Amino acid sequence: MNFFSKIKESLSKTHDRLVIGFNQIFSRNTIDDQGWEELENLLITSDIGYKTTEEIITELKKRNIKNLTELQTNLIVLITNILKRFEGTININPPYPYCILVVGVNGVGKTTTIAKLGRFFQNQGKKVVFGAGDTFRAAAIEQLEIWGNRLKIDVVKQREGADPAAVAYDSLKYAQSKNADVLIIDTAGRLHTKSNLMEELRKIKRVINRENPSYPQETLLILDATVGQNALSQTKTFKELIDISGIIMTKLDGTAKGGILINVSREFDIPIKFIGTGEKIDDLEYFNAQEFAEGLFK
Repeated sequence: MNFFSKIKESLSKTHDRLVIGFNQIFSRNTIDDQGWEELENLLITSDIGYKTTEEIITELKKRNIKNLTELQTNLIVLITNILKRFEGTININPPYPYCILVVGVNGVGKTTTIAKLGRFFQNQGKKVVFGAGDTFRAAAIEQLEIWGNRLKIDVVKQREGADPAAVAYDSLKYAQSKNADVLIIDTAGRLHTKSNLMEELRKIKRVINRENPSYPQETLLILDATVGQNALSQTKTFKELIDISGIIMTKLDGTAKGGILINVSREFDIPIKFIGTGEKIDDLEYFNAQEFAEGLFK
């Protein structure tokens, strides 16, 4: 399956909901005041966001939209232009190992996404090490180990309840000793103990920072598209706790509100590095604004 097919399939629920709504609007052969209101509601309820929706509707009204094809074409151009500056990639540069800290609440698919990241970099010919820094949950350590065994990626761990910063340090030293290209460190995601989590994340950063001031080169926030507006509050909380360099949006295939990606990126001005395009280990792709817009509307 090619990249566009993957994106389109992952956005099929949102796409189908939008297109059904578009068809209903154009069943009257023209967009009247009621039609514009319906279009606005359709975009907002797809979690595209009020501010972005207002901008889109204002711009569309300036154009003489006659049919569904013209509407879809214009929407693709507008959304692509809005999202273009949020396209993000990761270039593996020194110092090695390139250190990636992964944060996010429990249940967003963090461990699976770490595995997908590992596979992504393996496919680029990189040697990867995982650090099992979520010591709060034994299941998180076990899960990461299972993925490590499947992918033949070494996992550095300690017992449940161990100091996550110590795990991060051990992971870094191990990755250095093995001449690894990429180190991906998992972290806990328990927002109900926000002050503890804040100190934990800061300590991890301090400890690996001592090895090199540029560590971590990336701090990636994992968001689950199916939680809709909750993704905004999660982003706000983590951005207050630690500098976020990029977002990975998962489970777009499980929601009809895929517009939340647009909402989050604009609200917080954070690049979207990757999107999950399915459940398979290779279903992780760099975010591409035009492909995403076409997946929504084409």
